Amino acid sequence: MIRIGVIILPEQDWDTDRKRWERAESYGFDHAWTYDHLAWRTLADGPWHATVPTLVAAALATSRIRLGTLVTTPNFRHPVPLAKDLMTLDVMSHGRVNIALGAGAPGYDAAVLGGEELSPAGRHARFVEFRDLLDRLLSEPVTNWSGDWYSAVDARMIPGPAQRPRPPFLIAADGPRGMRLAASTARRPGDGWVTMGTRERGLDEAAWWKDVARTAGRMDAALEGAWPHVRMLNMESGTASLSSVDHLRDRLGRAAELGFTDVTIAWPRKDQPFRGDEALLDAVAAELPALRRIGG
Repeated sequence: MIRIGVIILPEQDWDTDRKRWERAESYGFDHAWTYDHLAWRTLADGPWHATVPTLVAAALATSRIRLGTLVTTPNFRHPVPLAKDLMTLDVMSHGRVNIALGAGAPGYDAAVLGGEELSPAGRHARFVEFRDLLDRLLSEPVTNWSGDWYSAVDARMIPGPAQRPRPPFLIAADGPRGMRLAASTARRPGDGWVTMGTRERGLDEAAWWKDVARTAGRMDAALEGAWPHVRMLNMESGTASLSSVDHLRDRLGRAAELGFTDVTIAWPRKDQPFRGDEALLDAVAAELPALRRIGG
């Protein structure tokens, strides 16, 4: 079985957006995600709502579908207030939260608070501590921490998340250091790794899948062939949007062959990014049981 999720960008006011999250659940998707940015790419000057309040609203409007951030980074987050927000979200959703975490790339989110620009090595070092402290905060009622990047003094997380000892972490990684971190993080059911393949845009489908295969191979080597947890592929990065159910069926087959347990597609928009026809989701929903079996 391969689990199928959908990405919903936080660009609509809730009176309108609520319908999309409710539809995502009624369609039968396994999980739904929103991007955790303050502003994003070509949509930076348009409407863009905050991640956690959006997910809280989605949690209260649904009852089954899992909900997640894709991905949360240290670029503008401190682990202590973030942990409190995620703890509350997990309680309010009755334990339906997944947390995808990444080191954070240069750009608006990295510069908005006025901090110095970090090297790739610096971003990774910061991320390791960010992950470690967030793990501790969400797993224990009181945390003290003094590190190179963060401090916490009697940071209380009471009552704690609904999922114990914490919600699942999915580590976004494409390079060796990040992949080793993902492997070391995957200690509990639901933990795992997420990738979107290359960050290069404008590749054709064949070139993108070739890169995804290389990335999956590197992860296999990092794991030494033994990891029963989540491997998720964001299929809406670097390639054209879905055009049909058959197109999705082909992509799912490719993903399953590479060992992915989960995939995400994007909610179609009228314009790029993710330009497409929302009617495609109705067709996908009708085929979801059969599509999931592609990975079985």
